[in-house]
Amino acid sequence: MVSRAVGSVCAPAAALGRGALWAAAWGVLLLTGAAEAEHGRKKVVHVLEGESGSVVVQTAPGQVVSHRGGTIVLPCRYHYEAAAHGHDSVRLKWTKVVDPLAFADVFVALGAQHRAFGSYRGRAELQGDGPGDASLVLRNVTLQDYGRYECEVTNELEDDTGMVKLDLEGVVFPYHPRGGRYRLTFTEAQRACAEQDGILASAEQLHAAWRDGLDWCNAGWLRDGSVQYPVSQPREPCGGLGGAGSAGAGGGASGGVRNYGYRQNAEELYDAFCFTSNLPGRVFFLKPLRPVPFAGAARACAARGAAVAKVGQLFAAWKLQLLDRCTAGWLADGSARYPIVNPRARCGGRRPGVRSLGFPDATRRLFGVYCYRAPGAPDPAPGGWGWGWAGGGGWAGGARDPAAWTPLRV
Repeated sequence: MVSRAVGSVCAPAAALGRGALWAAAWGVLLLTGAAEAEHGRKKVVHVLEGESGSVVVQTAPGQVVSHRGGTIVLPCRYHYEAAAHGHDSVRLKWTKVVDPLAFADVFVALGAQHRAFGSYRGRAELQGDGPGDASLVLRNVTLQDYGRYECEVTNELEDDTGMVKLDLEGVVFPYHPRGGRYRLTFTEAQRACAEQDGILASAEQLHAAWRDGLDWCNAGWLRDGSVQYPVSQPREPCGGLGGAGSAGAGGGASGGVRNYGYRQNAEELYDAFCFTSNLPGRVFFLKPLRPVPFAGAARACAARGAAVAKVGQLFAAWKLQLLDRCTAGWLADGSARYPIVNPRARCGGRRPGVRSLGFPDATRRLFGVYCYRAPGAPDPAPGGWGWGWAGGGGWAGGARDPAAWTPLRV
């Protein structure tokens, strides 16, 4: 039998009646669950050998896969000897594993009383497909929902648990800020990914991206605090030709995922590997009558009911919406990039990917812009449009300041 307790709750359990014990536990959970969900907590797992509980929990093997904005069922069913007790006496609890011994509360149910916690409020509910079904329905899936979940079923003092892994369809992309490579602490890497519409990638996601051909010769943070980088084409400057340090299948000439291990000093500086998933809106390229400096990019997108696209949004559009454009454009972080689905020689090489021109001079370099329009946002200028001055006039040989341009219908 496996039982869980926090502090010394288990010690006086035998002295209480079963009904009083669970009534008290339920009241404490309702009062303190929200705070625990906000800050996380540590679980102490007690294993009692030689005993077997009457509760048996079954979850789906492997993993379930969804995408951002989707609806997914985390499967969990249980069976127990119900001769003496009804299902109303069974407590169902879902938690998310946020650290090897840290869990965040997601959802709990005892009879007719149900409660979701934190960001899961309004999105999580029991499937309720007959007796013995503890499956959790999760709506409007977010990037932060990625990870492992524990389904715990407790019948008074007997319990059992099962684990479900939620994976997301998406794309991993390397990232560093304008300041250059190897400038991010772990915390800064988390923030940088969030600012570019992503989260830090997991080691599993990076390994899958390597199998899909990702080749990047700069080490970056992952969400577990490790530092790694994928090499599909082995070469001496990128960890040698394989062998030690290559986590990829095959090693040797096939490359691999080079691993610096878990960095104990979170102030060390590296790049970041970010992950993003399905876009709820659309990314499109906007080419004004004349290319614009970075300061004009936001106005250009705003004229079409959109905002300048983030790096993660462009990667998602390339990978999941097959956006292919052989023209560089501004992005929200001040970089200039363009997505290539069908490689051709004049568009940066023979492999698909998002090409980067780095961070050009924001005032002197002129490009188009990649815009992102959220779902349901109307296009205020469905016809032609261009740049000009509200008072009229033309380019006048460059005498007017391009920073003063405003979008006009043409």
